[in-house]
Amino acid sequence: MIETGLLVGREVELLEGNIIDMVPELPIHRATYRRGVRYLESILGDRVVIFSSAPIILASNSEPQPDICIAVPPESSYDERHPEPGDIYWLIEVSNSTLSYDLEEKALLYARNAIQEYWVIDIPNSQLWVHRQPVQEQYQSVWQLRSGLIASLAFPDIDLQVDKFLH
Repeated sequence: MIETGLLVGREVELLEGNIIDMVPELPIHRATYRRGVRYLESILGDRVVIFSSAPIILASNSEPQPDICIAVPPESSYDERHPEPGDIYWLIEVSNSTLSYDLEEKALLYARNAIQEYWVIDIPNSQLWVHRQPVQEQYQSVWQLRSGLIASLAFPDIDLQVDKFLH
């Protein structure tokens, strides 16, 4: 469909074989994920490859575009393909008007595809939702943070400031 031009001018994701129109991006959404990307790049450096609003490939005929994808280097390994679950340290979605979608459908999709860690930056409530331990279609551990420090599963030696993702 991309090659034939059917999707020209449309912002879409492929989720479980269905083409889903994406909600138009507000400036606060873009600013929030850009701040998150810059912060992660400054802390993690060349230990990761960070993609923003770029496709990933999942087994269930899905090609979502998470706001932030923290992937295994080197970047050149993605010259001919998008990151797949085995390449992904963790994913982050920024949610301004799609919180239930990000916490429900997206969480199910990512858990089903064994994404080990999934965060949702909840802009209206100024909190970070952390999802870990995927088992089948559900994360076994889910909690919210409004401040403090968090270490990702992939880099337990590095403390990240929650505030840097929220403000």
